[in-house]
Amino acid sequence: MPLPLFAAPTETALPLHVVDQPGLAAWRETQPDAILAWLDGLGFTGALGQAVPLPGDGGAPCGAVVGYGSREARGRARFHLAAAAAKLPKATYKIASGLPQDQAEVEALGWLLAGYRFERYKTQTPMPATLIAPDGVDANAVAAIATGEALTRDLINTPASDMGPDDLEQAARDLAARHSAKIAVTMADALLAENFPMIHTVGRAANRAPRLIDMRWGDAGPRITLVGKGVCFDTGGLNLKPGASMGLMKKDMGGAAAVLGLAHMIMASGLPVQLRVLIPAVENAVSGNAFRPGDILTSRKGLTVEINNTDAEGRLVLADALTFAQEEDPDLIISMATLTGAARVAVGPDLAPYYCDDATFVTRLETAATQQADPVWRMPFHAPYETMIEPGIADLDNAPKGGFAGSITAALFLRRFVDQTAYAHFDIYGWQPSDAPARPKGGVGQATRALLKTIAEMSAQ
Repeated sequence: MPLPLFAAPTETALPLHVVDQPGLAAWRETQPDAILAWLDGLGFTGALGQAVPLPGDGGAPCGAVVGYGSREARGRARFHLAAAAAKLPKATYKIASGLPQDQAEVEALGWLLAGYRFERYKTQTPMPATLIAPDGVDANAVAAIATGEALTRDLINTPASDMGPDDLEQAARDLAARHSAKIAVTMADALLAENFPMIHTVGRAANRAPRLIDMRWGDAGPRITLVGKGVCFDTGGLNLKPGASMGLMKKDMGGAAAVLGLAHMIMASGLPVQLRVLIPAVENAVSGNAFRPGDILTSRKGLTVEINNTDAEGRLVLADALTFAQEEDPDLIISMATLTGAARVAVGPDLAPYYCDDATFVTRLETAATQQADPVWRMPFHAPYETMIEPGIADLDNAPKGGFAGSITAALFLRRFVDQTAYAHFDIYGWQPSDAPARPKGGVGQATRALLKTIAEMSAQ
C-alpha cells in the first residue's frame, strides 16, 4: 500500500502556483519577464493539468505553476491538481496561490491518491512530487481517507490466489487489531449451526471455507452497520461465466473491500459511532456439491429463494448478513456490493448507483458526494417490479428472467431482508477501467468518502 502522505513543513519547499485560465492574465502581470518568456516558450495557457517548473538561479527549479483550467473543464473531471502533480519534478511543494479554499481538501486528497502504487508483485515507480498540506486542511483527516482508499484498492487488486475468504478474514483481523476493534468469525459448518444457510450454500463448493466476518468498534453514538459482499472469486457456479466475463472476478469482493476501507476512515477519524462491519466471505466455485439451478434455499429470515441462476450469488450471501444486521435494529444499515452488470450498463463505471428511501440520508449523501468529488446516482426501489422477483413456487427468485431492471430487482431482493427505512444499498463497480487523475487503472473505492461525511454528520447530532 505505498502511499506518500503529506510532507512535513520545510523551508526548502518550492512554491506551487495554481492558475486558472480566467486568472492567467492577472497572474502573469506579477511575474518577471524571464518567467513569462519561459512560460510562453513551453506553451503554458493555464489549461487543466498543465504543469511547468519555474527556473531559478543556476537552473534549479524555484517553484512551479500548474493549470487549473476553466470552470467548464473542471466540471468534466475530478482531482484537478492530481492531474498536474504526476508531471512535476521531484521536490516538496507548498501551495502558494490560486487554489480555492473550498477545494483545498479534495485537491490535497487527490494529490495523495495520485501517489498510490500497487506493489505486492512488482516494484512501481513512485510519484516524485510531495505536498505539504495546504493551509486550512486537516492533514490527519485527509490522510485517514487516503489510507482507507489505499486499503480498498489493495484488497481489490490482489488476485484470488492471495485473496480468498481466509485472506479477507486476515485483512479484517489486521484492521481490527490496528484500531482495537472486536472481531468474530463464523465459518464452514458452523454457518449452518448458527443459521446462515445461504452463505454456507454459496461457498460450500470451494476449497477455502465460507465464513461470516463480524467486526465491532465504538461504544457510543449512532449504530451504523456496514455489510459488504465478499465473493472473493465468482466463476458463476454451475451457470459458468464465459472466460471474458470471469477475467475481472477477483474484484467481486469489492463491496467488502469498500466497507473495510470505509471502516478504517471512520475509526481513524475517531467518529463517535457504534460501528459494525459484516462480510460474508465466500468463493462461488464449481464442484460436485455446488448449489444448482432450480434449488430452493431457505434463508436466515425464513424466506425461501428459488435459484434460477447460480451466478446471482451475491444477493444470497448478503441476504443472510442483512437479516443478521437487522436483528440488532441499528440506526442505519448500508450494503455495498459489486452486484449487477445492469448497474454498469445504466451508469457506467464512474458513478456509484444507490438505493435508499430515507429522505434525510439521501439529502446528506448527495451533498457530501458533490463536496467530496465522489459521485453517486440515486436509483429507485420501484415497487411495481416486486412481482418480478416472486417466482410462484418460492418467496423469491434470485435471477428474474427477461433481463429488465436487473439492478433494481437485485436491490428489491435485498430490501426484503431489511425491515427499516434507514437502509441504503450501493451497487458499485469497484474498478477503474483506465488511468484517470488520482485513480490509476485497477481497484477503486466508490461512495466511501461521501458516506464518511454523511456518517460524520449523523454522529454530530
